[in-house]
Amino acid sequence: MRQFKKPSEIQLFLNKLKYRREGGARSPLVVERTRLANCFDGAIYAAAALEKLGYPPLIVDLVAKNDDDHVIAAYRCGGWGAIAKSNTTLLRSRDPVYRSLRELVMSYFDPYFNTRGVKSLRSYSAPVDLRRFDKISWRTTEIPLDAIENWLCHVRHYPLISGSMERALAKAEADVMRACFLYSDRRGLFKPK
Repeated sequence: MRQFKKPSEIQLFLNKLKYRREGGARSPLVVERTRLANCFDGAIYAAAALEKLGYPPLIVDLVAKNDDDHVIAAYRCGGWGAIAKSNTTLLRSRDPVYRSLRELVMSYFDPYFNTRGVKSLRSYSAPVDLRRFDKISWRTTEIPLDAIENWLCHVRHYPLISGSMERALAKAEADVMRACFLYSDRRGLFKPK
C-alpha cells in the first residue's frame, strides 16, 4: 500500500485483481497475497489504503433487490468519492465531486442492474468506520471478516426510492448492459429468479 499516492491509484490496483466469486470479506493482507478480491474484499482493502493516505477507513453497503449487494469504500476530499472492486465495469470508483453521501450513492443507481437489465439498487448504509473493528485486526487477519459483514446487516440503511418510483423504472439499455458486463466473470454474476 505504500505505493499509493492518491485514491485513483488504489482503484487501478483493484482493477488488476482477479474477481473472487465467493462471498464474505477477507483482510487487505490476504488480498495482497492472493491477488483475488470480491467487492467486499476490495472495499475493505481500499478503506485500509485510504487510511494510509490520511482518510478515515469508511465503507458503505449498497443493498439491491434481486441482485448482489455491493460494498464501496467512501472518502471525502472536497466532495464524496468512492473506490470499489466489481465484477462489472460500471460499479467501480467515483471521483470526489458529490455533495452528500446520498448523491454519491445515487451515482450508482442507473448502472446498478442485474443480468436481466432490471435496476436493482434500493438502499444504502450509514458509513461504517472500520476502526471499530481494530480488535479483530481487520487489516491483517487470516480469518474471514464475518464481524464486519454481520455489522453491515444491522447498521442503519436509508431507502433510495419509493414503490411508485420502482414501478416506473425502465430497464437498462442493451448497449449499456454490454458495456457493464464487459470482461465480467459470468460465473460470478447474480442469476435473478
